[in-house]
Amino acid sequence: MLWMKWKMVADSLRGRRRRLPCSLWFLLLFAAGGLVLFMHQRDLSEMVQQHGPGVKLGSTPRQSRETLSTQDKERGKSDNNQDNKAADGILSSPIPPMQFPHFEESRQTATPGSREQSKQTPTPGSREQDITSLHVTKRQRKLLKTSPPIHHTPKKDSSSSSSSSSSSSSSPSPSGSFTLDRWKQLADIQSARRQLMKEMCAKYKSSISKTVTAHHVRNIFVEDKYKLLYCQVPKAGCSNWKRTLMVLGGQAQNAQSITHDTVHDGHHLRELNYYDRQGIMRRLETYTKIIFVREPLERMVSAYRDKFENPNNYYHSLFGKPIIAKYRANPSKEALKTGSGVTFKEFVQYLLDVHRPVGMDIHWDQANQLCNPCLIDYDFIGKFENMEEESNFLLRLTGAPPNVKLPSFKDRNPSDKRTSTEITEKYFSQVSALERQRIYDFYYTDYLMFNYTKPFKDLY
Repeated sequence: MLWMKWKMVADSLRGRRRRLPCSLWFLLLFAAGGLVLFMHQRDLSEMVQQHGPGVKLGSTPRQSRETLSTQDKERGKSDNNQDNKAADGILSSPIPPMQFPHFEESRQTATPGSREQSKQTPTPGSREQDITSLHVTKRQRKLLKTSPPIHHTPKKDSSSSSSSSSSSSSSPSPSGSFTLDRWKQLADIQSARRQLMKEMCAKYKSSISKTVTAHHVRNIFVEDKYKLLYCQVPKAGCSNWKRTLMVLGGQAQNAQSITHDTVHDGHHLRELNYYDRQGIMRRLETYTKIIFVREPLERMVSAYRDKFENPNNYYHSLFGKPIIAKYRANPSKEALKTGSGVTFKEFVQYLLDVHRPVGMDIHWDQANQLCNPCLIDYDFIGKFENMEEESNFLLRLTGAPPNVKLPSFKDRNPSDKRTSTEITEKYFSQVSALERQRIYDFYYTDYLMFNYTKPFKDLY
């Protein structure tokens, strides 16, 4: 029995000796694999250190992603700069914008009225940013809201002038008529208005033709000496602006001496559609393009009061007769003969009728239809509600002589009060809520593009 046990132990030891080389071979293979992995890891570490010092093998996967994300953002910035340059050529006209003092810190001390300054090429941080950023911030929307003119800082006595001379808010701009802060604010307002216009055009008018024809520029007047293009919007100060253009062109010594008939019927100003296509495009590309607008319903009421409540043989005959004939029940022979006495309600019915007995007129047509701001990139968008200050600001920008200012007198029916918000509300109280809504819808695009608020609370 003892011999049998020793034999079994000996056989067991011989079996282990036979299996020992297999175990040793497995250990050798494992060691070789570990050596290869170690060498590959060292090569990878050296390669990462050469190409991206911010990424280390010892960092966690989260840290590596954050670092790579930062690098992607940096690369994205440079890509965006290139994209912005490409978008500049697509979204904007080749017309250089007017240069405002806030666009470049290095130009703050330059004369804002210098004509040479307006010809300088904009920096990448100004033109591209205004054109490619089609989102208007809350602050810009506040600036866009029309507010009463801000009066300039009055002159202080000599005892306080020395203490405030270092203050930028009270120091005048080089133009001599605006404080520097107000100058910058007006420039910011213009930038925001143009930006909003591009946003609205991209959203609502993206499908319009991009080809400019003579029809599109039929309401634009040319002043070659100061290189100005002014699009007239009647009942938004166009008579006084035409007078100013005539003074700038040397056709009159002062605006006060120019009568209404001379302005509109004297043919002293040339329309842009007078030129051939080459002349039109050259001026659109190189001249400063201007438009002034007004609260749409207030402008409409102003047009009605001017053309139908006062003697006017032309409008009474051309528009009054067919309006009375179609919208008045049992009109008198005298009314049908003269066309006088068109009521505001009848005028509203005429505007809302898709089958009007007579066509539209420039005095109550939409501003965006008259001036085509989605096709023509206006450099300056002014508002009637702040006409005096914004007009003089523009004149200083274009290099006009300091003594040239926009007149403010009312040459037609001077005894009538200017149409105001209160007067507009009074006239619209004569029509139904549905008609008010439909008239608002008629001018809705103007409300959007020029950022006017709803005139009545019950509108949707």
